[in-house]
Amino acid sequence: MSRIGKLPISVPKGVEVTIENQTIQVKGKLGTLTRTFSPHVQVIQNGDILTVVPRGNTKESGALWGLSRALLNNMVKGVSEGFTKTLEIVGVGYRAAVDGRIVKLNLGFSHPVDFHLPDGVEATVDKNTILVLKSLDTERLGQTCAEIRAYRMPEPYKGKGISYAGEQILRKVGKKK
Repeated sequence: MSRIGKLPISVPKGVEVTIENQTIQVKGKLGTLTRTFSPHVQVIQNGDILTVVPRGNTKESGALWGLSRALLNNMVKGVSEGFTKTLEIVGVGYRAAVDGRIVKLNLGFSHPVDFHLPDGVEATVDKNTILVLKSLDTERLGQTCAEIRAYRMPEPYKGKGISYAGEQILRKVGKKK
């Protein structure tokens, strides 16, 4: 039994869920998300409650039960509230700027790095060093943050680089004389 999978999902007001075969479309005030789920699980709509039920008693259906419920819950939450992630840029001369759909990063390289934002992800910059990313789709948002962070991972000695807000970087002691 999946502890996550058996939890019901309540659909807030203003969110519309359409189920056709294994394809589920969720419409809300912020936009629309569509996903095709595995045939090993079944989504049942009962008024404003969505329930994910495994089909059969196989290993695959048990493994996909909790995952499918979590993905569906993220879709409902995304179209009603949206998701936000904050990246902090630490380092002398390190900064970011947004120019339309391009995030311009100065990260100590000999050239600035231009990152093209994918569709559905919005970015704003506060104080040149705090990059705030917003999206309906939590997967796309997380992947975008990971790709931006990969340009300059935080290093353990001085803590320079791009890190998530609130992330604790394990610091090492440098050389001693």
